[in-house]
Amino acid sequence: MLRLAALLAACLLVAGFSSWPGMANSLAAKLVAPPGASPLLQTDRVEAAFARLPNRSGHVATSEGVLMFWRALDPGDYSMDYAWTRPSDDPHGVDFSLDFHAPSAPSATPRGTVVLLHGWMMDGGSLLPWSIALAEAGYRTITLDLRNHGRSGHAPSGYGTREAGDVVDAVAALRARGEIAGPLHVFGVSYGAATALFAAADPRLQAERVVALESFDNAGAAIRDMVPHMLDEDGGSWHAQLTRRWLRWRIDASVLDAAIARAGDALSLPLDGVDVGAALARSPGCVLLVHGDADRHVPVEHGRALAAAVPGARYLELAGEDHLSLPMRLDRLAPTVVDWFDAPACPQSALAAR
Repeated sequence: MLRLAALLAACLLVAGFSSWPGMANSLAAKLVAPPGASPLLQTDRVEAAFARLPNRSGHVATSEGVLMFWRALDPGDYSMDYAWTRPSDDPHGVDFSLDFHAPSAPSATPRGTVVLLHGWMMDGGSLLPWSIALAEAGYRTITLDLRNHGRSGHAPSGYGTREAGDVVDAVAALRARGEIAGPLHVFGVSYGAATALFAAADPRLQAERVVALESFDNAGAAIRDMVPHMLDEDGGSWHAQLTRRWLRWRIDASVLDAAIARAGDALSLPLDGVDVGAALARSPGCVLLVHGDADRHVPVEHGRALAAAVPGARYLELAGEDHLSLPMRLDRLAPTVVDWFDAPACPQSALAAR
């Protein structure tokens, strides 16, 4: 399976910049907006699954004029059969098997609504297993495609800050349509987790519970951690391996710093100032943070820093899980997440993962 590292390497090499300023400019362009969709996103497969599911979808407009695509599943018995796998020929890849039945009985009254937010270069469909699992647990689930992703419109990226405003506006519009039933909870992965934490800090969202998987603590620091790791990965075609080796030689700390500064200038948003921990400290809701201790894309130190940002923060660290595997581990996480949403009062500590 192709990996994100190969995509980044190809994008930079195709740009044809070998000089220091050119390399920084090329990398900055990839930081300003996602360079397409991740090769891990299996759009055809996801759409075929949704064709079998009763669901509602559409667009709502935000105050900035961004059209946000949403899709809702109602609670019911989906008899979901799910398993995740790591391909034997790709130690960094992930895959999953998924089967289900469309509910035959009318949906029950939702016990609440969960809004799900995806990662960078993904879309709401990437969270299909979580959507079904939480719908089976009695929740209405609504996935949102964040700006610059999937079927939503384009606007300057905010590394969770501007996207949070989109989420608040989209939820308000969906409330007006009657799509938000019962208590509102938010579930986010990576970039979507940071967005969830920024959104939860806005009292207009009125979110009671948040689950944030593998969020970064600071956007600039996350980029400095992620890019070298992606270029250090092994495997792939000989062309991808040679490209990564060349890029490792060209991209040093000074190039990364310049690219981050230039991307921030282009977005009118200093990326080193995107502080998720500060947003978490302002959140009025009940937040569960989850991170894998083997994460090298967004190292576990980000999760620990977020947990330290608020005294008594609810933090769960899973041994052996990395950035790609953690969101796939419904077997370990789904019971804990459902318990977190179900609890009548905000738990005082993170529940044990199963």
